[in-house]
Amino acid sequence: MLTKRQNLLETIHGGNPDRFVNQFEPFAIIRNSPYMINNAAPVKGGPRVVNAWGVTLEFPEGTPGAFPVHTEDKIVCKDIENWRDYVHAPKVHYDESDWTPFVEQAKAVDRKEQFVTGMVFPGIFEQCHYLLEIQNCLLDFYVEPDSLKELIDYIANWELDYAKEICDHYHIDALFHHDDWGTQRSTFMSVDMFREFLLPAYKAVYGYYKERGVEVIVHHSDSYAATLVPSMIEMQMDIWQGVMVSNDIPSLIKQYGGQISFMGGIDSASVDHPGWTCEEVAKEVERATKECGKHYFIPCASQGGPMSTFPGVYQALTEEIDRQSKLQFK
Repeated sequence: MLTKRQNLLETIHGGNPDRFVNQFEPFAIIRNSPYMINNAAPVKGGPRVVNAWGVTLEFPEGTPGAFPVHTEDKIVCKDIENWRDYVHAPKVHYDESDWTPFVEQAKAVDRKEQFVTGMVFPGIFEQCHYLLEIQNCLLDFYVEPDSLKELIDYIANWELDYAKEICDHYHIDALFHHDDWGTQRSTFMSVDMFREFLLPAYKAVYGYYKERGVEVIVHHSDSYAATLVPSMIEMQMDIWQGVMVSNDIPSLIKQYGGQISFMGGIDSASVDHPGWTCEEVAKEVERATKECGKHYFIPCASQGGPMSTFPGVYQALTEEIDRQSKLQFK
């Protein structure tokens, strides 16, 4: 029987997997770091917090994650032309003793079984609209392109500094990076605009991780982004996680399998809701695995991590994926 790590590599390289990769099982995610400990995050149902970038966040009950609060008084960057007056990146350099607990966590991972995986969120685009507010940010692509490019470069350079710290301390061999690039039906911007504004930054960031020996780059975007797949390949992304049904995953696999793999196929909204049932979960897992096949595809909920909004859903998905492995791999 292949290890979880081996089975993932066989799957994404078109080899001989002996079962479906089951959601996030190959990835030992080291989520925390001294920076993250000092980057306040809200607790579900708890009070609002202000993070290290100055962004106010809240995490309402019944939602899949934290969201920025963008009432007028809470917007961090109120003038993109003068963004330097408002945006101040938090530090990433800490004393070695601050890194020790997380270094020990990485050392405890059996690297034959799992990838030691760094986690970065929010991504570059998300960081922009966290700071600017989403409508303001999207307008700035058109009305203040030069200033927005400067801000994107600033965030990307901060990410590169953080990447060095993660690689130096954890010696990660996989990366799980968030950045949502669209809604369920469309991308937030045209392909040309994406390539002009965001692709250079991601080529730099993901290129650095690859230079440091990171074997697998997983990028989360639970959205429609099928038109961006060639750009994903160019930035050296290995797995697009969160890929929703609206992207026509079987067609993407047929066209791009071998260059990139797709992790998702089960829209969280279809199974992760009040009153969810095991029957719904079983139906969605069976459909996704039979439609998408055994290569270049990892069945997974579209949500961005090994979790669910409502208790029990993630475990039910895991059990059903195991059941389909027994049925389909003989």
